[in-house]
Amino acid sequence: MDTSATGNIFMESSELKKINANGIEVAYREFGSGEPLLMITGYSATMDMWSASFLSELSRNYRVIIFDNRGTGYSSYDDRYFTIPLFAEDSKAFLEALGLKEAHILGWSMGTNIALEMVIKYPESVKSLILYAADCGGKEALMAGPEIYEILADTSGTDQERGMRLLGLLFPEGWFEGHPDVMSYFPVVTETISPEVVAMQYSAMENWNGVHSVLHNVGQPALIITGTEDVLTPPENSIIIAEEIAGSWLIRLNDSGHGVMYQCPEKLASIVKFFIDSEVL
Repeated sequence: MDTSATGNIFMESSELKKINANGIEVAYREFGSGEPLLMITGYSATMDMWSASFLSELSRNYRVIIFDNRGTGYSSYDDRYFTIPLFAEDSKAFLEALGLKEAHILGWSMGTNIALEMVIKYPESVKSLILYAADCGGKEALMAGPEIYEILADTSGTDQERGMRLLGLLFPEGWFEGHPDVMSYFPVVTETISPEVVAMQYSAMENWNGVHSVLHNVGQPALIITGTEDVLTPPENSIIIAEEIAGSWLIRLNDSGHGVMYQCPEKLASIVKFFIDSEVL
C-alpha cells in the first residue's frame, strides 16, 4: 500500500483544474488515459479522500477523473437546495463541460446514489455503472443503525475530530488493531468541507426518494461491490440492487468495510478493470 507521502506525490502529479458546469465551478483532477472513468465521491468526502493506490492502478488503463461535489473542497455552490438529483445534474453537466458524451461511472457511498440517479435520468451519459458501498434509497434501502447516523450527523469539533470519527466507521471492528499505522493506507486530506455543507449533504440523502422501482430499466453493464462488514451501508443493500438490474455483477469482499479501497486498493482496482474489460471493452 502507498504511504501518505507517496499518495500525496501521486495526487499532486495531476494539476488541480476548475471548470464551469451547471452554474457552479467544479474542481477536478485527471490521471492516465483511455476510456474516461468518472469517480463520484461520498458523503462529506473531498476528492483527495480517494485512495491513491486505487487511483494509480485504475489510471494504468483509463482516463480517471475525480472531482469535488458542489460546496465541497475547491468546488463552489449556489443557493439551490442540495438534492441527489441536483448532484446527478452536476455530474452530467461536468462531463459535458469536459467534452465527454459518456463515461464509465464509479460511485462510492453517497456517490452511488448520484450514479444511480444519473443512469436513470441520463442513461446516454453512462457507459457502465460501478457501485461501491451502494444503496438504492427510499423505503427499500436498509439503513445503518441509529448510533451510526448519530455519528454521521455530528458536525461538532474540528475537521480533524470529525474526520477521525468518520474514519472509525470505515473499517471492520478490530481492523485498526492489526493496522495501527493509519498514515500508511489513508491519504492526507488537505481539502475541507464546512459543517453547513455536510448538513446539506445529509439532508439530500435523507430526503432522496430512491430508484428501486425503476432499477429494472437499467440496461448498462453494472458492477456492485460491497464489503461484508460495512456498517455504514449494510451489504444487503447491494443484493437488493443486484436482484433488480438484469445481468449485473455482485462482488462481496470478506472482512471488508466501507473503506475497502484503503484495505485492498489493488484488489478492488483489479475487479473494476476485469469488469470493464469483460463487459464493455
